[in-house]
Order: sequence, then structure tokens, then C-alpha cells
Amino acid sequence: MKSNDTDATHILTADHRAVEKLFAQFERASGAAAKGDIANRICTELKIHAQIEEEIFYPALDGKIDDDLLKEAYVEHDGAKVLINEIVAANPDDEFFDAKVTVLKEEIEHHVKEEEKEHDNMFQQARAADVDLHALGERMLARKEELKTLAETKGLPPAQTTTM
Repeated sequence: MKSNDTDATHILTADHRAVEKLFAQFERASGAAAKGDIANRICTELKIHAQIEEEIFYPALDGKIDDDLLKEAYVEHDGAKVLINEIVAANPDDEFFDAKVTVLKEEIEHHVKEEEKEHDNMFQQARAADVDLHALGERMLARKEELKTLAETKGLPPAQTTTM
């Protein structure tokens, strides 16, 4: 994504690639401290990503794309949020820490596929709908900066589920 690219789907796709790189770093990392640090970065990125999707992107698509696809996205986010909160609260030495990060990765891969890779995916539907993706993107970037600042200063609160 170019730094001046405000297309909402491009912003979200760039987030997806960034998190995929972090998951790959986690898999290559050795030692609990290194894995814990990378896992926390993954969780922070995913909390911010989910929040801007749920506050801005998904509501803009409501009634304009396949309703089931949108509902599934919220439920998938909630499944990921439960794992995110468990990973953030855990010690990287915990017995199931690596397994939880691996399952989170698998959940995110599935979610990304539905948003951007499958035929008639969410991003394609958003493009076909009457949605101003650039206006949405500008709002998302502004909110993302607010959340990043919060993460760096006070830390983000635990991820809040929507459907559970």
C-alpha cells in the first residue's frame, strides 16, 4: 500500500500482510521472551485491525454486501478476540501458548481468505457496492493512528466481543 493510498480495502490488505509477516517471525523465533514479544505485537495489530473494521468498515457495508458474510466476519473476529485476550494474559512459557498463537494464525488465515481471496469476497463486494472506499479509508487511518497512540502510551484494553 502506498502511504497516500486511502482505499479502505488496500489499508486492510496491508494490515493482513503485516500480521502474516509477524506470524512468520513468531514461527522462526526461539525463546519464550522473543515469542512473547512477537505474539504481543500480533495481538496489538489484530486488536487495532478488528476495531477499525467493526467501527467503520463493516457498518458501512451493512445492507450493501452479503449479510451472512458480514455476520460471519463478526463471529470470526470474536473467536480471534478470545484467543488474543488469552495470549496477552498468558506467559510465553505456558504449555499452550504456542498452540494458541498457531490456532489464532489459522483463524486469521481463514478470515483473510473470506475478506480478500475467495471468489465474490467481501472486498470485491465492497467495491461493487455504493461505498466510498476512500472516505472510509481516511476515517480508518485516522482511527488507526488514535489506537496506535493509545497502544503505545496506555496500552489497549482487552478485546471486546460483539456476538458472544
